[in-house]
Amino acid sequence: MSSSSVTFGDTSTWRGGLRVNPTPPLDKLPLGTYLYCMTRYSLLDLVPVVEGGTVSQALANAADLARHAESVGFQRYWVAEHHGMTGIASAATAVVIAHIAAATSTIRVGSGGIMLPNHAPLTIAEQFGTLDALFPGRIDLGLGRAPGSDQRVARAMRRTLETDANAFPQDVMELQSYFANDGQTGIVATPGAGADVDMWILGSSTFGAQLAAALGLPYAFASHFAPDALDAALAIYRRDFRPSARLAKPHAMAGFNVFAADTDAEAELLASSQQQSFVALRTGNPASFRRPSRATASRSARRATRSSGMCCNARRSAARPPSRAASRRSSSAPAWTR
Repeated sequence: MSSSSVTFGDTSTWRGGLRVNPTPPLDKLPLGTYLYCMTRYSLLDLVPVVEGGTVSQALANAADLARHAESVGFQRYWVAEHHGMTGIASAATAVVIAHIAAATSTIRVGSGGIMLPNHAPLTIAEQFGTLDALFPGRIDLGLGRAPGSDQRVARAMRRTLETDANAFPQDVMELQSYFANDGQTGIVATPGAGADVDMWILGSSTFGAQLAAALGLPYAFASHFAPDALDAALAIYRRDFRPSARLAKPHAMAGFNVFAADTDAEAELLASSQQQSFVALRTGNPASFRRPSRATASRSARRATRSSGMCCNARRSAARPPSRAASRRSSSAPAWTR
């Protein structure tokens, strides 16, 4: 059993300099060529601790999956900040990013995301400035405003911070100032000042879309668990986007859950691991990433997941190119393109 991950598809088409003869058809091309020619795909990894496994194994799995994603042409590999969850090993997100970047050589690596209200912006500037110094030109910084935990853990995380989620826009602009080294804060972030970190705003509602548009930043929408607001969020982002020194026109990604295997039946079975984890979380009993279970594909489990963002899923055999990359590992990967 391996990493649980989400696939993000850039909504802008990218063809690079490669020309592909229409014969053979795209579904006959090697996966790396297919991904290069079409929409760029990326992975979001929760670095799950599997049932009976260890944190060390989870981190090794993440590095292995990242190497594979890089080998078949994925654009970026992000990890998510979560705290107080026994089944997720990505709490020290910047450290995990360094681990994955060291295990790869070309793929972009970053956060999906850093929950900025948990941290002082200066601390994040220093952490990601350090990452950029170690892995120049490869570091992404996705920023969210959720706690990534329950309220009890959130209070423990923010014990020394005079801030809350409502200060998110100001914290983002403060962080931008540290990277730009524009003197507005009166502090030089070292490392951090002048770092070439690709900053994204994350969101699962229209708030993030409005902020990303106002600041002229790229936007990643969490449609793998909040699909209902996807169209409205992207419409607002594109309508209200203001060009910036960072970005001339809107650039967005969206998440989609993909469960891929050699057959549809096996993909359905693999999906049961995430179904079990989601039901456990919703019922207040979070645990390690559970083994696939045929019994979990019961009507009650499907009903529980259908009422949530888990409905934004794709379960397909590995024979179809967009899903094939995940088939090497029993991974649940949100993947979506427009």
